[in-house]
Amino acid sequence: MGTTETLAISAVNHWINGKPVAATSGRSGIVTNPATGAVIAQVGFASEEDVNLAVATAKTAALDWRTTPLSRRAEVMFRLRNLIVEHREQLAEIISHENGKTRADALGEVARGLENVEFACGVPNMLKGGYSEQASKGVDVYQIRQPLGVVAGITPFNFPAMVPLWMLSNAIACGNAFILKPSEKVPSSSVFLAELAKEAGVPDGVLTLVQGDKVAVNRLLEHPEIKAISFVGSTPVARYIYETATRNGKRVQALGGAKNHMLVLPDADIAMAADAAVSAGYGAAGERCMAISVVLAVGNVADPLIEAIRERVRCIKVGPGNEPSNEMGPLISREHRDRVASYLDAALAEGATLPVDGRLDPATTGDGYFLGPSLIDNARPGMRCYDHEIFGPVLSVVRVDTYAEALRLINENPFGNGTAIFTQNGGAARQFQFDVEVGMVGINVPIPVPVSYYSFGGWKSSLFGDLHMYGPEGVQFYTRSKVVTSRWPNPGASKVDLGFPQVR
Repeated sequence: MGTTETLAISAVNHWINGKPVAATSGRSGIVTNPATGAVIAQVGFASEEDVNLAVATAKTAALDWRTTPLSRRAEVMFRLRNLIVEHREQLAEIISHENGKTRADALGEVARGLENVEFACGVPNMLKGGYSEQASKGVDVYQIRQPLGVVAGITPFNFPAMVPLWMLSNAIACGNAFILKPSEKVPSSSVFLAELAKEAGVPDGVLTLVQGDKVAVNRLLEHPEIKAISFVGSTPVARYIYETATRNGKRVQALGGAKNHMLVLPDADIAMAADAAVSAGYGAAGERCMAISVVLAVGNVADPLIEAIRERVRCIKVGPGNEPSNEMGPLISREHRDRVASYLDAALAEGATLPVDGRLDPATTGDGYFLGPSLIDNARPGMRCYDHEIFGPVLSVVRVDTYAEALRLINENPFGNGTAIFTQNGGAARQFQFDVEVGMVGINVPIPVPVSYYSFGGWKSSLFGDLHMYGPEGVQFYTRSKVVTSRWPNPGASKVDLGFPQVR
């Protein structure tokens, strides 16, 4: 167990009606610093009654917020954007302290989340409807988009600021009240964002936090006043969220897991491909749903590529994220670190080789949850390291003879989140983007996370629901359309007509 620093431990509460509210369940969890194993906070877990209070408060707030002019909502979002910019260093420090990320990685997360707040500042333009004059004689037809009411988001540990900003920015800008259930492993970033939102002018009750575990999640999924659920996490949980919430009549977007492949063709620039594989495979200790976890090396590219990756891995400095010289921090927990490390033994037992073994001497890492970059060669389908989402700093190389063989492996994989191709052949790249059955594709770009004015999401078992996260599809998700048919006739021309309405 990690050490307990009594004086450093803080209490993390709910945020309801614009202020901290203690949990009533009597249950709680601990938050640790992954770099040291020290307990740094205690988070109270919501009871069903806590969730009911949060929803009731949000419902009342939503009634007023939806009548707020669009220009006023945009003004509030712009102030929130400026406050996040002003406090980005403090927010990054919280992320690093609870998640273990390096300062640079935490600042990058804040920057990408900030893009979504900036996108939401354009809400007046995003909610413009359509108008057709004289659709029939004296009849006009127009479409408007209206908020859903109370909506909720359930977010993961690996992006404690960015993913909440993916959701709450559009949800609130579109006129909804948003309830966030952050990961109990990293709860403090969301509280900080809620405080900034209040300072920006988000009315009390429009942004609510409920801390907790499955009790809180299940109540959110079942509560009749919640109209939509957004989720990011593992595929088994995403499937559960989707099935439970839709059974209770809710709109759902649930993003699941990934097994992202990077295809390297023989004509690729080896140095560029190696840089990309190392950056995308080991950044954030591999705890990204868009991390590259499999390199498909075509033909004779495998040996020079593996050697180039090994050279780069040797230079990566692993250690606490708050030390500026470190490039990779710890994993989120001891249990997760040990589970990820177990894939290395399994790979060897199943016939793969291990050019780089990242298991570190505990004497050098203390009680922190560290695992260095690891590289598996000669992986193949059927091995645990290939079939499972590892979610850690483990990169597997699969040797294939042809582009067709590589494409088949990608398309047969049950996940379809992200993929990338490295080549200098434009025709091959264009063919790949046409052929591949994956939702986000990078061409010489290893982590193709869309900018905020597009939308994020995969295919197959990486997404449950019809709409992707944030961007234009996010606006669509948090609103519903209404079509109005209008006529202002001369009362003297009115008559009874039992026939089906026609365009005349």
